[in-house]
Amino acid sequence: MGANRYARMFRLGVWALLLILGAVLAFAATGEDRQRSALLLDIDGAIGPATSDYVVRGLKQARDEGAELVILRMDTPGGLDTAMREMIKEILASPVPVATYVAPAGSRAASAGTYILYASHIAAMAPATNLGSATPVAIGGMPGMPDEQPQRDDRSRDREDKETKDKEAEAGDAAEERPAEPRRGTSPMERKVLEDAVAYIKGLAERHGRNAEWAEQAVREAVNLTYSEALALNVIDVVAESVEDLLKQIHGRTVKMDVGTRVLNTENLQVIQVEPDWRSRLLSVITNPNIAYILMMVGIYGIIFELANPGNIFPGVVGAICLVLALYAFQVLPINYAGLALIILGVVLMIAEAFVPSFGILGFGGIAAFVVGSIILMDETTLSISIPLIGGTALVSAAFFIWVLSRLVAIRRRKVVTGEEEMIGMEGTAMDEFVGNRGRVWLHSETWSAESPLPVAKDERVRVVGMQGLLLKVEPITEHTETHKGAAT
Repeated sequence: MGANRYARMFRLGVWALLLILGAVLAFAATGEDRQRSALLLDIDGAIGPATSDYVVRGLKQARDEGAELVILRMDTPGGLDTAMREMIKEILASPVPVATYVAPAGSRAASAGTYILYASHIAAMAPATNLGSATPVAIGGMPGMPDEQPQRDDRSRDREDKETKDKEAEAGDAAEERPAEPRRGTSPMERKVLEDAVAYIKGLAERHGRNAEWAEQAVREAVNLTYSEALALNVIDVVAESVEDLLKQIHGRTVKMDVGTRVLNTENLQVIQVEPDWRSRLLSVITNPNIAYILMMVGIYGIIFELANPGNIFPGVVGAICLVLALYAFQVLPINYAGLALIILGVVLMIAEAFVPSFGILGFGGIAAFVVGSIILMDETTLSISIPLIGGTALVSAAFFIWVLSRLVAIRRRKVVTGEEEMIGMEGTAMDEFVGNRGRVWLHSETWSAESPLPVAKDERVRVVGMQGLLLKVEPITEHTETHKGAAT
């Protein structure tokens, strides 16, 4: 009996050890699978708060899962400086190497994309792609404002550039030793922004041993490079046909990390594409300038309709939600507050036209303020509001206030239907013969006291010509009065 019990306990112990060993092996295999993966994140379109949130979360996921590499597949015209710098900070501090890959063919890494490419541990491009134009754009100006320096056409600019180069060549080394003079027509603030951008991208280039001289040209002169030129000038590390080709080419390369260096082991990596989560998708939708603009308009009109018709609830609730979402979007977007103030002023003036008729002055002034404010609302050219959307919204608002004006004019021309003015011209019937020029008439389903300068017989038709208190001034309707009335009409 005791032997059987010990044998049973021995078998249970063996099974427990086997289960524990299997769990350890499974955990080790899972850990090995995680270490042998590369996360692929797609950056497509203008770089904004949603893009920054998506990339930051992707880098955090790669760190938590122990990924071997993060690939940023990029096609962007540029974007917000704040979003770009947030992404670069995370890339530089990431314990997982980041490879920025400008792809597919026909893509570009312009403006902010060039900075991100320089900040990455591996910079790669696909054939038929380009990068550059990293000059910071001046923001906050009114559209159509002339520069301090007159514009030159391409031929004049080329001729002047050639003359300048000839003069510098003649000056020799003395010209090289002279410090560069700031361009005419640039304000101190523009120069500060430009110099800050130059220092920033040169620092990124020096960190990864890339061409810092061309990086400075990309900022100062907005120059561009094709994929082959970028490879030849040491702006990028590799030209790859595909993600698989990229992994193959960078295998064994040594990259500089935040702490020390690291040799990339990208052989047989499992590429896992990371899609934006619901939070990033929602942020991407509401931070779209056109969507934020629509939300603002729906919010403003919803609140106005609720105030004009208290108790409807629905317009107020929808308007409040849309307005809060729009304000959140504006908080992370480069908003020109003068433009926002003009939009609000324009809406107020157009609504005021309905309550304080000015025969179009308030309405047209409101439309003008609304259109100008909408055009200058966004301070970043890559995040500007669609002109057709602005025009459509302005036309709808204009149609609304024109309809209000037409209704007001029609009301002014309409005959009065209440009070003393209503009674003038109405016809009634004498209830009895007038005695002493006075009698009673049946009018408006009521009995009225009336006075007439002419004799009035019973059941004779009379017309009201005046009113004094509750006494009607009437006259009998005869052929003469009908003819007189027709002639007057």
